[in-house]
Amino acid sequence: MCQLIKKCILTMTMLLTGLATTFAQDAEKKEDPEAAYIRVTNQRADKIVATLGLEDTVQARQVRNIIARQYRDLNNIQEERDTQIETIKKRASGVDEAAVEARIKLAEEKAAKQIDGLHHAYVSKLSAALTPQQVEQVKDGMTYGVLPITYQAYQDMIPTLTEAQKARIKAYLTEAREHAMDAGSSEKKHWWFGQYKGKINNYLSAEGYDLKKEEEDWAERREAASGHHSN
Repeated sequence: MCQLIKKCILTMTMLLTGLATTFAQDAEKKEDPEAAYIRVTNQRADKIVATLGLEDTVQARQVRNIIARQYRDLNNIQEERDTQIETIKKRASGVDEAAVEARIKLAEEKAAKQIDGLHHAYVSKLSAALTPQQVEQVKDGMTYGVLPITYQAYQDMIPTLTEAQKARIKAYLTEAREHAMDAGSSEKKHWWFGQYKGKINNYLSAEGYDLKKEEEDWAERREAASGHHSN
């Protein structure tokens, strides 16, 4: 009898455990999309805040919320713009092509204006909560650190850059980062930097640099340094 009771208890325990697991999995599957997106943006913002070295937990939470809110607000504007453009295209049948393009352009310009206002408000909020250096770190965190990496790469590739030339390169990359911060995907963020790297290369060519030769020389220096280290 005791054995039978033990078996029954064990069976019930396994059933309850299985049900609990199933319920947990179902709850995870049924997570509200909005709640899921908030969780993702909070996690993304937390990773950036972790690089700032903030000891005040209240301040850290405040900054996390500012960053996460920016991601969500940007997404809302971009989604509304994309929905409007999709609707315009669906209703394009029988409509003059120039009129359709004008409507699309209007939707894009409206969103761009909203994003620009949001960008300035966001930077102001960050500046009120953080030091200028920390604000820079947040901007780099939102853009995968492309600015400092690229800036260093240009200096390594062309050791003879003057201070004025370095300043111009930094200015171009900083402008690219401001645009990239507002981009809705990693591809678009990198696209912005690509556009400005093109401007930098044109500028350096106009300054008399043979970029192909500079790049080849840089590759040789790296290869020589690598060979030296391996020995």
